Amino acid sequence: MKRFFSLMGISLLYPLLAAGGQILPANSAGVTLGYWHTIVRDVDVTKKFWSMMGGTPLKIDGVEVIKMPGVLIFMTQGEPAGGNDGNKGTAIDHPGFTLRNGEELLNKLKAAGYKVEPIGNPIYGPESGYVTTPDGLRIEMQGLEASRAKRPALSFTGKNLDVPVATDHLHYFVPVSAASEAQAWYGKLFGANLLQEENRDRSLAGDLPGIRLRFAASRNATALLPTKGRAMDRIGFEVKNLEAFCKRLEASGVKLDQPYSKTRHKNYASAELTDPWGVSIELTEGLSRF
Repeated sequence: MKRFFSLMGISLLYPLLAAGGQILPANSAGVTLGYWHTIVRDVDVTKKFWSMMGGTPLKIDGVEVIKMPGVLIFMTQGEPAGGNDGNKGTAIDHPGFTLRNGEELLNKLKAAGYKVEPIGNPIYGPESGYVTTPDGLRIEMQGLEASRAKRPALSFTGKNLDVPVATDHLHYFVPVSAASEAQAWYGKLFGANLLQEENRDRSLAGDLPGIRLRFAASRNATALLPTKGRAMDRIGFEVKNLEAFCKRLEASGVKLDQPYSKTRHKNYASAELTDPWGVSIELTEGLSRF
């Protein structure tokens, strides 16, 4: 009987444990990946896609959100600028995930009618590929074993490799002359751990809890479009002691598009800025509890 009540207690507690925050602990600068804000034509249709990816739906301040290991994905209904081109032409070309059972998930998404393409590098094989969301956002899906082969260090601090799907990277395409500048900017402002990847392009990168920022130098990225209004409209970093953090940014000459506020959103404080390459960024404090 005692064992029965013990098991029952665990079963009652389990939903609370499962509903715990997906955001990883912050780095020494107090920063971690928080969320991606997306513009979607039909919230229910896009929610179905992310649910197939293993996400859990919830609402924050009345906005539909999907919880994924490492990130919250906010969905606002509207027509993404650029039509079905996703974020093509902006500094953030696509996000990426790591998969434990990549081939199985990709086949499941393909059978459901989603566009699935091979990455085009034989090192990845059938467990990896690109998937396009109903709103044109292209997502790189890397099988875990293929990721190990390409990047033995396997990315950022604290990455959870015990879940079926986890955030892996944001792939920036910036002008050749700007790659080192972009890497240094994210390192200085957000404490990203700077490195050069051991891939064929020796890409510059910056690691933050929850994400690797990959700065690919592209000869075609000469006149970047802003991310605002696109399928991935902006990215969010969760920050400890956000008010003090914003004061330090402004003191260093960073211009905030929206100042620090505790009332702009009901459940979390925020501030907004745009990086030099047109990426809209929201800084938040309070999303880590979701």
